[in-house]
Amino acid sequence: MIRIVLLVALLCSSCSALNPLSTETPTPTPTLTQTPTLQPTETPLPTETATLTLTPTITSTPTPIPTETPTLLPTTTPRPVVSFVSDNWEYIENDAILSQLPAGMIAYINFNNRETVSGTPQPVNDTQVLYYVSPNAPGARLPIAEMTGATEDQIYIASTGDAIAYLRPIGGALASGLYIIDMQIGISFRVLPINTLVQQNIFNAPVWTPDGGTLAVVLDTGYDLDIFAVRRDGSNPTNLTRQGSYEFFPAWSPDGRYLAFVSDRLTCPSWRPGEVNSCNDTGAFAPYGGNVFVLDTATDAVTQISDQFVTEPPVWLSPRQVGFAVGDPTDPLGGGDARSLWVGDIITGTATQIQRGAGGDDLIKLSEAWSPSGQQVVYQAAGNTSTEIVLTTINGSEIGRTSQFTFGRYGMSAAWSPDGSRIAIGGVNGQCPYGALVMDSNFGVVSAANPPPSMCEPTFSPDGRYVAFTGVNPRIDGRVDVYVANNNGFSIGNLTGSFRGQIRLLGWVGG
Repeated sequence: MIRIVLLVALLCSSCSALNPLSTETPTPTPTLTQTPTLQPTETPLPTETATLTLTPTITSTPTPIPTETPTLLPTTTPRPVVSFVSDNWEYIENDAILSQLPAGMIAYINFNNRETVSGTPQPVNDTQVLYYVSPNAPGARLPIAEMTGATEDQIYIASTGDAIAYLRPIGGALASGLYIIDMQIGISFRVLPINTLVQQNIFNAPVWTPDGGTLAVVLDTGYDLDIFAVRRDGSNPTNLTRQGSYEFFPAWSPDGRYLAFVSDRLTCPSWRPGEVNSCNDTGAFAPYGGNVFVLDTATDAVTQISDQFVTEPPVWLSPRQVGFAVGDPTDPLGGGDARSLWVGDIITGTATQIQRGAGGDDLIKLSEAWSPSGQQVVYQAAGNTSTEIVLTTINGSEIGRTSQFTFGRYGMSAAWSPDGSRIAIGGVNGQCPYGALVMDSNFGVVSAANPPPSMCEPTFSPDGRYVAFTGVNPRIDGRVDVYVANNNGFSIGNLTGSFRGQIRLLGWVGG
């Protein structure tokens, strides 16, 4: 039986070999070639591309860092700053001026002067002229410079009289600015393109060295205030402070070596963002006062004079002493109940308050005038209902006191003669209730003339022979004029009676 099965198998295999259709037996192989078409059905690749969408989510995580930095820009962007220039040059006639300055001259300005034409005044104008005049030749006044009336009394003359700085606040970017007049070389030019002397809400008058060679001016440096020095020819502008804090109210010493100023550096070492202890990063308000410091320009050393908070410019009393006031009776936030006087020593770095002894101190001391030696001071003692005039030494020893002459608060002005032997006392701003009032160093009355004219803003000549002042003569027209008298208050002469317009006295120059 087995044999039969084998035989049938052989026959079948031989028959399939002989069958011509056996050539089609590979047909299953083409069906195998179609199997790769199944690969596209395996579409994991598109699903893997979805994993790429995760990469943007990863890159988005750093984005909070750059978006935070712009939010700091409003608090750290520096304010606009100005640079020194030297343009708008003009020639100044100087020969006659330089020849008379050694004897001492009176400087004043005349605004809106309207000369008559056939007896008819000219229309109102906006021009003012700076004049110098000798007390011995009042009719031979010398015009120094013509400027816009917007300048007003923002004119700053060196004690030598041959260097002048003044502000021209209008005229646009090409004309407005701080100008310098150099009499020695006979030129006028712009040194700073600014239209105000108020920097960060603080007014600072430019200040000349005693020799008239260098001008100190306060400028906004972007984040703070600094004091710059520039030569009278506009050269070598230099930042003297560079602290990063607010430095202002500059005052040169009599020898020109030291510069006293007020700074907030003890409270705010810096206003530059990112620096250590920067007040800019705390959102603090800009200061309006500070402590008194002194810079030695020869060594760049800075000495602190006092811990007292000061909001007014200091005054040099001698090459070693600085006087300053503390407190403001008009400021309720600052106490409003006192104003005291202090004297600082630049060698010891200490300050002493001027206080009256057994008789009780005057809490409000106003309108002080320091003696040339720095050892005495005359001031206005303000009470609740009245004021007195007091003369005392800086150690508090009272020399004299009088209530005979009453001025309103801040309504008195006083000046010492160069040798300290005379004190002239008057009113301010046309409010001049008394005539020429001159006292001696013991507070005795030398002259107490009845008006007219009255006496305001008195100032002694450099040689002490004359006293110039503004006054009002109501018998004529009630206008303010400039007068000059002997140092005892007698022999008064009007220097500006022939002018029309308004007159303002600036003081003595030269001499």
